[in-house]
Amino acid sequence: MSPRPSRVLLAAGAISAVVACAPLVYLAVRTFDAGLATVLDTLWRQRTAALTVRSLSLAIGVALSCLAIGIPTAWLVARAKLPMRGLWLVLAALPLALPSYVAAFAWVSTFAGFAGFFAAWLVLTSISTPYVVLPVAAVLRRADPALEEVARSLGRSRWRAAAATTLPLTAPAAAAGALLVALYVLSDFGAVSVLRVDVFTRAIFASYRASFDRTGAAVLSLVLVALAFLLVWLEQRTRSRAGSWRVGGGTRREAPLIDLGRWTPLALLWLIVSSAIALGVPAYGLAIRMAEGRRFGIDVPELASATASTVGVAGAGALLATALAIPVGILAARYRTRSTRAIETGAYIGHSLPGVVVGLSLVFLTLTLLPGMYQTVLTLAVAYTVLFMPNAIGSVRTATSQVPPVLEQMARSLGRSPVRAWTDVTARIAWPGVAAGALLVLLTAMKELPATLMLRPTGLDTLATELWTRTEIASYSQAAPFAVALVLLAALPAFLVSRTMGGQASGGHE
Repeated sequence: MSPRPSRVLLAAGAISAVVACAPLVYLAVRTFDAGLATVLDTLWRQRTAALTVRSLSLAIGVALSCLAIGIPTAWLVARAKLPMRGLWLVLAALPLALPSYVAAFAWVSTFAGFAGFFAAWLVLTSISTPYVVLPVAAVLRRADPALEEVARSLGRSRWRAAAATTLPLTAPAAAAGALLVALYVLSDFGAVSVLRVDVFTRAIFASYRASFDRTGAAVLSLVLVALAFLLVWLEQRTRSRAGSWRVGGGTRREAPLIDLGRWTPLALLWLIVSSAIALGVPAYGLAIRMAEGRRFGIDVPELASATASTVGVAGAGALLATALAIPVGILAARYRTRSTRAIETGAYIGHSLPGVVVGLSLVFLTLTLLPGMYQTVLTLAVAYTVLFMPNAIGSVRTATSQVPPVLEQMARSLGRSPVRAWTDVTARIAWPGVAAGALLVLLTAMKELPATLMLRPTGLDTLATELWTRTEIASYSQAAPFAVALVLLAALPAFLVSRTMGGQASGGHE
């Protein structure tokens, strides 16, 4: 019989789940308060159907493109004998650190007239491919080479053996990665706004900003949430079916690298071109516009103020998200009861909510129930918490599960309370993982655009909002310093996360 959590821990976890679910629940209540006739009228409009088709087409198109590019790239970086093989894997993963609106800004500022559906497909594909490359490459590295050896012993060629044995193992990882790409594209606001593509996120924000009656925006938000929930459900079903098998026991052998021979130059060309599209063009565009900005002068005080605001509001969100994630992470790691699973599911609701939906729902909630909190740093921190608390929960859960429960039990036997036992024992060992979760929230919050645009206090500008405002009026030279500063600023917590997790993996024994 599994142990039961304390009432205090359950109450704290329940509060976290309520905070995560409240915006979506209130959005639904606010929508249906307008009346079923109004909701149905909005749903059956031709514009709603057009937005649905365009949003799904973009999400599916980008996901398929990422599969077509990501699977060969993953195979090359994981199984092929290439010069500088480690560098290609790093370059394949780097686009994840590039906000979509920064990439779109770089392309728009480099190529005149670059806009529309195809432009959005190209930009989003270039920065989303790592969602497929990384999990597929991980599977290929873990795959037991004995499977291919058995197939080759039956007379099959190297390529036919790989296609019959190893390739099917990558299918669940590739499918899960493609569904994550589709979810990312469906919730993206920055790139589609910069590139002028009318999808759900852009239409919701436009309706919120242009109309006093925002019922239409609320209805569109619920449609977008329904599509996002469907993708999350499909991703979870796909992930649950993933698995790997080994032939025999003992230590796993590394799969031998394959010498491509005369195909090596073609493989290198593939990696060079894909890296140039994903990283080279954005880097070139930012460099050119940065040089122009320096020639015309950079407003250093404004840049410094936006940087400080970015760190301040993102830091507030990271602190709040981590504080609320700790009880949920402990419950998920230590207790697997029905109530703890319900709390964890509720806290993870933000994993499927686009930023524009959370922003709109908190606008409704604060204006109606808590007008004093409208456009305050606290409300913006709550938005970041709802959106990114799952990042912190995962880190806290993993770090806590690695600490033997017997250590806390010993502390309890010495008279310490459950909270004191956790802080004195588990927290001291698990803090690198908790810190990594906080840094992940900080990293993602600094790049969040739509919720920040909707909820920031009047007069407070972050690097993301300054970049967006200047791009809206095609002032690319003035926008470039904010884009470069955002990329550099986001690189710091990304580096600290890698160092923290690396130290956690290798440390622990002195």
